[in-house]
Amino acid sequence: MKKFPKDFLWGASTSAYQFEGGINEGGKVPSIMDNKEGHPKYGKDITGFKDASHHYYKWKEDISLMAEMGFKSYRFSISWPRIIKNLEGDVNMDGIKFYDDLLDELKKYGIEPIVTMFHFDYPDFVSEIGGIQNARFSNLFEIYSKVLFEYFGDKVNYWLTINELNIMVLSSSAIGTGDDVSKWQVMHNLNVAQAKAIRLCRKMLPKAKIGPAPNIAVTYAKTCDPTDYTAKLNLDQIRNWVYLDIVCRGSYSKNFLNFVKASGENFVMTEEEKVILNDSKPDFIAFNYYSTATVSMTKSEDIQKDKADQQKGIVIPGFAKMVPNEFLEKTQFGWEIDPIGFRNTLRDVYDRYQLPIMITENGIGARDVLNEDGTIHDDYRIEYYKKHIEQMSLAIQDGVDVIGYMPWSAIDLVSTHEGISKRYGFVYVDRDEFDLKDMNRYKKDSFFWYKELIKNNGENI
Repeated sequence: MKKFPKDFLWGASTSAYQFEGGINEGGKVPSIMDNKEGHPKYGKDITGFKDASHHYYKWKEDISLMAEMGFKSYRFSISWPRIIKNLEGDVNMDGIKFYDDLLDELKKYGIEPIVTMFHFDYPDFVSEIGGIQNARFSNLFEIYSKVLFEYFGDKVNYWLTINELNIMVLSSSAIGTGDDVSKWQVMHNLNVAQAKAIRLCRKMLPKAKIGPAPNIAVTYAKTCDPTDYTAKLNLDQIRNWVYLDIVCRGSYSKNFLNFVKASGENFVMTEEEKVILNDSKPDFIAFNYYSTATVSMTKSEDIQKDKADQQKGIVIPGFAKMVPNEFLEKTQFGWEIDPIGFRNTLRDVYDRYQLPIMITENGIGARDVLNEDGTIHDDYRIEYYKKHIEQMSLAIQDGVDVIGYMPWSAIDLVSTHEGISKRYGFVYVDRDEFDLKDMNRYKKDSFFWYKELIKNNGENI
């Protein structure tokens, strides 16, 4: 049995604010992610996104490296503040040209663009209306979406609406999009924005495909205690399913609505919004996967802690508490590694929604070392990918319809939590936290390994 379809979309991912740099170039207006140096609230001395990896200046070289690896696809985000100038929706034509040229370059190499419309970096001017906490946010996102579809619709077949909508709700302070006040209203506003984009895509680009891109991690019960299994069901609901139920099924589950009511954190939903949400089914599901979660039932004295990372720290008294999993290894940065959980997650998502699946992030952050001879030996990354891709192939044999795999990340970029020191790419970018050096690109051992894997369509796993 072949492990992967003949037309499988092998590739990798990036995001604009973590990769491009050039935040004052080409008419770009300020975003909420600009000039975040140091993250003092986390006690870390790390770089911000002002320069990132200079992709804004080196995009041709970067795409050439992707082509050399044999990419069939490239998942990247378009920077909203590079496209729209103000609340009135005026278009920045320099920004349009940048992405238009990039899309042409991808086409030249036969690389399918997978475009994320919104990856955390909304423009500062959106904050003037209250940002994602204001219901008007969905109107601004619809205006932005229309511009994307008008200018790039003839070059993009696959659209992703909002990256990790669930993380923007549950870990908003960690990614810089605000605090956790009115988080369910934020969730609802984002869901409405996503629904409007999907409906608009259907109208303007009937041949295109569009889907959500949450971060999904199925949950294990810590023990066989039935209350721990209840905690597992609880966390799965607010960590995973509510964000996919709303887009795939068109409504919030009664279980979730009861939880919100009991927590005293209700949200406002209009009748018009109910209609919009029920008329915005996706063509596929994209999701980011790094690891699973393990939970036990909480006690009244438990408090929430360690909110600075989307893979850790959810604690809700009487509901669920994330705990370490003794059976899993960890990365240098403390994230659990669970390849079998990847297969489990793929099966759970597909069984629940029966839609094609695209993996848009999966990877291991590490402190890679550039040797004097220009080599980077990242065997740990190769091993990580071998195990995860093998489990993905088993999920496909189980019957899961997986159409693409775009791990994080194509080339080194700036980690939201750990700066440039936490590297994910197949290509090394020569810079440190505050020393930009020459920004030269160096191929890691994983570059050559992934190139061979793509060439063999995964048959060598």
